[in-house]
Amino acid sequence: MANPLDTDAGSELFGSYEAELKLVQADLNQKLDQITELSGEPRKSAVRLAERSLEEANELLDQMRIEKQNIPSATRSRINPRFRNFETDIDAAKRKLKSLSDDRKALFGNRYSDNPTQDDQLEQRQQLLSGTDRLGRSSQRLRDSQRIANETEGIGRDTLADLQLQRETIQHTRVTMLESEGYVDRSVKTLRGMARRMATNRIITVTIITVLVILIIAVIYSKFK
Repeated sequence: MANPLDTDAGSELFGSYEAELKLVQADLNQKLDQITELSGEPRKSAVRLAERSLEEANELLDQMRIEKQNIPSATRSRINPRFRNFETDIDAAKRKLKSLSDDRKALFGNRYSDNPTQDDQLEQRQQLLSGTDRLGRSSQRLRDSQRIANETEGIGRDTLADLQLQRETIQHTRVTMLESEGYVDRSVKTLRGMARRMATNRIITVTIITVLVILIIAVIYSKFK
C-alpha cells in the first residue's frame, strides 16, 4: 500500500487525487475479495463493478501523473516513491481481476459454453457501451487537464512579460539616476568654482580698499606736515 498522504507535497490538487485514489483502491480490493466467493450472475455483476473501480483508479493515476509534473522537483522526489507504489498496487489489482474474469466456469456457472448465446452477446454489447462511456469520461478529464495546463502556460507567459517590462523600467530608472548623479556632480563643481572666485574677488576688494585707505592717510598726513 502507498504511504500516508504527505501534507508537504506542495500540491493540494495532487493530494486530493491521492486521497480519492486510496478510497477507490480500498473499494476495489474489497470487490476483488467478494468475487472469489461468487459465481454466475452475481459474480459477473461483481466483476463489472470491479472493472469500473479499476477504471476510476486508472483515471485518478493519470490525473496524478499530469499534476505531478507541475510540482517542484525537490517535492516531486518525495512524491515519486508513493506514486510508484500506487502504480504497483493498481497493476496487481488489474492482474487479479483479469485472472478472476478468465475463470469462465465460475463466471457463467452452468450456462458456460464455448458458443455464446444471444444474451451473452447483448451483455458484451452493454459492456462495450459502458467501456465507451468510461473512455468518454477519461477523455473529458484529459481535456480539462489540458485546458488547465494551457491556462497556466498563458498566465506564465503574461507573468514573464510583466517581469520583463518591470526589468526594463528598473534599468531605465537606473540610467536616469546615473545621469542625475552626473548632473549633481557637475553642479557641485560649478558651485565650488564660483565660491573660490567669490573668495578671490573678496580678497582683491579688501586689498584695494586697504591700499586706498593707506593712500588717503598718506595724503592727509602730507598736507598737515
